[in-house]
Amino acid sequence: MMGHDGDGGRGRLPGLLAVLLGVAVITLDISLTSTALPAIANGLGASAGSTIWIINVYYLAVVAALLPMGALGEIHGHRRVFLVGLLTFAAGALACGLAWSLPSLAVARAVLGLGSAAVSATTPGLIRTVYPPERLGRGLGLYALVVGVAFTVGPTTASAILSVLDWPWLFLSNLPIALLAFVLSVRNLPPTERHRRPFDGMAAALCAGMFALLLFAIAGAAHGTGWLPMALAGLAAAGCGYALWRREAGSPTPILAIDLFQNPVFALSAATSICAFAIQGLVFVALPILFQTELGYSQVEAGFLITPWPVTLAVMTLVAAPMADRVSPGLLGGAGLLLVAFGLAMLATLTPAAGVADIAWRLVLCGIGFGFFQSPNMKAIMTSAPRHRSGGAGGILATSRLLGQSVGAALVALCLHAFAANGLVAVLWLGAGLALCGSATSFLRTLPAVRGHG
Repeated sequence: MMGHDGDGGRGRLPGLLAVLLGVAVITLDISLTSTALPAIANGLGASAGSTIWIINVYYLAVVAALLPMGALGEIHGHRRVFLVGLLTFAAGALACGLAWSLPSLAVARAVLGLGSAAVSATTPGLIRTVYPPERLGRGLGLYALVVGVAFTVGPTTASAILSVLDWPWLFLSNLPIALLAFVLSVRNLPPTERHRRPFDGMAAALCAGMFALLLFAIAGAAHGTGWLPMALAGLAAAGCGYALWRREAGSPTPILAIDLFQNPVFALSAATSICAFAIQGLVFVALPILFQTELGYSQVEAGFLITPWPVTLAVMTLVAAPMADRVSPGLLGGAGLLLVAFGLAMLATLTPAAGVADIAWRLVLCGIGFGFFQSPNMKAIMTSAPRHRSGGAGGILATSRLLGQSVGAALVALCLHAFAANGLVAVLWLGAGLALCGSATSFLRTLPAVRGHG
């Protein structure tokens, strides 16, 4: 049974802008917090190592909640869950700004993560609602553009705020933006379908536990946790996954969206996404270290040197998004990841004498390639799922991105441990190899036998 959770007759553009404002504030928050960790550690009198947990707790909450939030969006309407997500995010931002200790800040960050999960899981479905099918690629391209711009300006914004205010204002500044996005969404978002069915709380708990434990194991590899906790977390994640599979066997609308993976276009698009975001995760961890330790740049200079990639990516969404409405995402993504592989191989061959221009053109090449992948791949994932499964598809889209980034960060730690002095170069060659794998996976989507299932 289907229903609606709002009134019709609202304009599509104001609704889209409201959604994108919500996306911008949660993306900006991630970038602000990562940049401000030293200032937060000093303000709370905590060690830099322990402060990392405010990042880890946030990601654990987001990844654990994404797919259950997607299911709730299908049942209660993406609009309603999106609005609740914005209010939860606003409450978390206020709690972060009022936090008095590291534990209280970690709890507040978990609340922020739950709000971010609700927004992230429902955004693709809302964009699918406000954009006509023939122009969906443009809508998802704007989504990618907003994410890219917010991620790019985050470090600069954090530095500007901290130059005049204390660290709590990093979070308090998000509060009015989240509330504005909420008001605009209430007024302008069109109704979304509700597919009434019971919400399986046990399946949601198993799904959340599986991903939280998996991410804990991955984070443990990145931060040098002992093998026993990692092994136990991995076994527990596998146990949750098996129990979830048994519980949802035969369900037409499973929370884990196993039904969608029966479509080869969807499965290959999700696999391509994990490969690509693993590249992004490892590169954005490894490059600042490389620029400082191998090329002699300062921390501030290293931050600016990375900028060509996200800026080019943001610009490329304006080119790739319209193309995604006419050209196969498999072709665009495959060609784009080939460019990324070439750019990373060129970065791996940099010498200590490399100048800014030598670094910049390589990163621009990677940004162009990643731009050809990102928004077309988003479209492929969303359009290969039935409309009533938009919540499950949106959850998989966000989960594949976060899992990929986490795997990428863990691979950096692994390479640095295994290859010592040459670890950073090994990371870049590994990234090039992942790009080739992702390119091959993307090109598989162009085969007639696969396209026939799309």
